[in-house]
Amino acid sequence: MNISELSSEYEVRKLTEDDVDILYQLSLGKPMYFEYCPPAVTKESIIQDMSALPPRTTKKEKYYVGYFKQNHLVAVADLIVKYPNEQTVFVGFFMMAIEYQQKGIGSKLVKELEEFFRKNGYHYIRLGFVKGNPQSEAFWKKNGFIPTGIEMVQERYTGVVMQKELK
Repeated sequence: MNISELSSEYEVRKLTEDDVDILYQLSLGKPMYFEYCPPAVTKESIIQDMSALPPRTTKKEKYYVGYFKQNHLVAVADLIVKYPNEQTVFVGFFMMAIEYQQKGIGSKLVKELEEFFRKNGYHYIRLGFVKGNPQSEAFWKKNGFIPTGIEMVQERYTGVVMQKELK
């Protein structure tokens, strides 16, 4: 899978531990996210997220990617292909840099994700947002994702699972 094709406008590449500082700076601009999805971000938690895998998946299925414009991190996405089944891509994390929000860029990136994965044979994109976070819920609903009825109760929050069929 050629992840550089995830966007027509932004350079997309896998993120590594060398990118932790820029990921940390992007995350600091998102206090509402961490208010609903504690604990607060740390460089160590970013490193853990970069390698975290859901059940029955391997590193081969994980793409922790950054979208860049002139070497500036615009967005980050944690993508797990073939999860929870062969036809689905799971978005574990999607976050925009604060200065790129409210400009339609996030929705454009989501549309490009949908098109890329549809062309690569996937039928669904699934994700979870933290119950009660109005910003996340509104963004995903605006982009055509609908709740599946599944909620995942975690220690510090409840995740609401949403899905969109790729047509």
